Amino acid sequence: MQRLTTCNGLKLPALGLGTWPMTGSACTQAVRQALELGYRHIDTATAYENEAAVGQALRDSDVPREQVHLTTKVWWDRLQPKAMRASLEASLRALGTEQVDLFHIHWPGQHEDLARSIETLVALREEGKARHIGVANFPLGLLREVVEQHGAPLSAIQVEYHVLLGQQPLLDYARSHDLLLTAYTPLARGQAAAHPVIQAIAGKHGVLPSQVALKWLLDQDGVAAIPKASSRENQLANLAALNVQLDDEDRAAIAELPKDQRVVSPPFAPDWNS
Repeated sequence: MQRLTTCNGLKLPALGLGTWPMTGSACTQAVRQALELGYRHIDTATAYENEAAVGQALRDSDVPREQVHLTTKVWWDRLQPKAMRASLEASLRALGTEQVDLFHIHWPGQHEDLARSIETLVALREEGKARHIGVANFPLGLLREVVEQHGAPLSAIQVEYHVLLGQQPLLDYARSHDLLLTAYTPLARGQAAAHPVIQAIAGKHGVLPSQVALKWLLDQDGVAAIPKASSRENQLANLAALNVQLDDEDRAAIAELPKDQRVVSPPFAPDWNS
């Protein structure tokens, strides 16, 4: 599995397994199966209510914990210092591990003191509870504030990113500051694979449309993707996307697609243009 790296030591498998909205035994089975197939990057979050299920899969698996990159996140209503600490401690207990590899603020808070939240995030890293830290769903302006004003040693940012939603300014900034970008909802909840242009490219290469959409992301410097997949068939298909070869004509066609089709934007989301 190809791993993306940063100067501060993050080694992130380019293709991971997203676990939302899987829960319970179904989530445990999916994660255990993914590890058997070769996945080494598992993404979860407190808000997914599946950390215990992921932890059970890690214990069931023959894959050593140190070989698995594990990401979790703290919800936006728990960004006060004590609440954030309690959230991560609960996550570690549920996951059955003493340290996560990457700990994200899941969404920027609406009324919290960002400076104190970032200070706590950094402290948790320094205490060894998280090997690396990052933020998710932060627009460019907020990301700049975290990095430039608060000096946070971030390793990554996680945002929605796919063939129908552009993130070039954010990606340019991430690259210039040695941050990896993880694309969630990389298949736009089925919309990417259903697009005629993606289907035409897939037919040209004899592959699945979903594999074209994934490979477009994975071909980009510093970009990882975490599609959710529960069945063995879909997990294998996503792994096989790593072997798809797109050409310049394909990339030009994808570049012409609309890049404003956001799938995830809950009521508490930030101003995406800020």
